[in-house]
Amino acid sequence: MGHREDLLEGAKRCLLEKGFLRTTARDVVKESGTNLASIGYHYGSKDALLVQAYVSLIEEVGESFDPAMGGQVTQPPGSLERFQEVWTNVIRGVPQSRAIWMLSYELIAQGDRIPEVRKLLAEAQEEGRTGLVSLFSGIPEAEVDQETVDTEGRLYQTLLNGLMVQWLFDPDSATTAEQLTAGVRRLIQGATKG
Repeated sequence: MGHREDLLEGAKRCLLEKGFLRTTARDVVKESGTNLASIGYHYGSKDALLVQAYVSLIEEVGESFDPAMGGQVTQPPGSLERFQEVWTNVIRGVPQSRAIWMLSYELIAQGDRIPEVRKLLAEAQEEGRTGLVSLFSGIPEAEVDQETVDTEGRLYQTLLNGLMVQWLFDPDSATTAEQLTAGVRRLIQGATKG
């Protein structure tokens, strides 16, 4: 690996161990075996590096659900059965990804203190919405249109964020994939009655 990759891997380890606000440039340099100047050269700033490391961590979590990356999704795209299967996989992955989700909520809570980071993460959310649409619909990310990202993608992202809060706060009372699917099924039935 080169310095760029070493920095990214070191930053990921620091984020998981210390969180965003407590990770210093020196921590990343020590963890990556590089030097301070390489952060600026490769990423522009420590915050930009940490954002990229965070996005990489989130992508790794998302890839664990993606059938193209070995995730277990067998139900037809767009079906309620797939909806439930995807959420089951997401929930199953919470114990392994807990530190990453906790990091996400640290960033949300501290967003006003680090506006440049907030801006970079807001831009990265678009990619996340596109990936979620692809996961549920089976449409390759490159083919997902903007309207779908702005509607379905936002819905899935909202559900994901709310579900993670529940599972991190109190797993014993958190919504299950079955309950989520039953709720959607009822919404659909109610909307088609009129």
